[in-house]
Amino acid sequence: MAATHSIDAKRMLDDRGYAGTLVRGQNPALLMEKAVRDRITESYYWKERCFGLNEATLCDRAVELQYIGGVWGTSQTPTKFLCLAFKLLQLTPERSIVLEYLRNENFKYLRALAAFYVRLTFDPVDAYRTLEPLLADYRKLMRRNHTGFGLTYVDEFVDDLLTKERVCATSLWKLPTRQQLEDLDLLQERVSSLGEELDEIDADEDDDDDDDEGAVGNGEKDGRNE
Repeated sequence: MAATHSIDAKRMLDDRGYAGTLVRGQNPALLMEKAVRDRITESYYWKERCFGLNEATLCDRAVELQYIGGVWGTSQTPTKFLCLAFKLLQLTPERSIVLEYLRNENFKYLRALAAFYVRLTFDPVDAYRTLEPLLADYRKLMRRNHTGFGLTYVDEFVDDLLTKERVCATSLWKLPTRQQLEDLDLLQERVSSLGEELDEIDADEDDDDDDDEGAVGNGEKDGRNE
């Protein structure tokens, strides 16, 4: 079964006769670099746990994840997260299914996996519109890297997807800046929740200042009366 799966994976990476969904004019499975693809298709997890997955059973695998990441160790072994991301690229699920993955608040690693897929495959405007709401998700994520494990957060991971060119051992296609898309009237100006909180703090401070000034004024008036 593992040998058959390996053959199927290589066949899907062959553009000759490929008739599936295209992403920016190419087979989406080729969005990952060849060296990374080869490590994935030769890995134990890919051969034993990713065989025959569809959109539903992949979801079952994703909820078992305990960390995100690209490759780890001196042998640059691909993480389960990266293997499932590659499987998603092969499956190219309907957009509605990807959005359901994202909306599932119970499984943060499923959400992170879907966010990674969105960054790889969605056009710039849709990528911003889809991912920016996740900047309000402050839950912890474990990240595996070459040397071990580290702590990150959902919002930090999403910010990396929107601002960096390489995440989880994968080179991301260059995303226009948000400001560029705003200047083209393709996106409306984003009002962050932090900005709203700062406005509320400023308003509270103004109210406190008014109260202090009123108290001083009353004290001076009382003193003169005495």
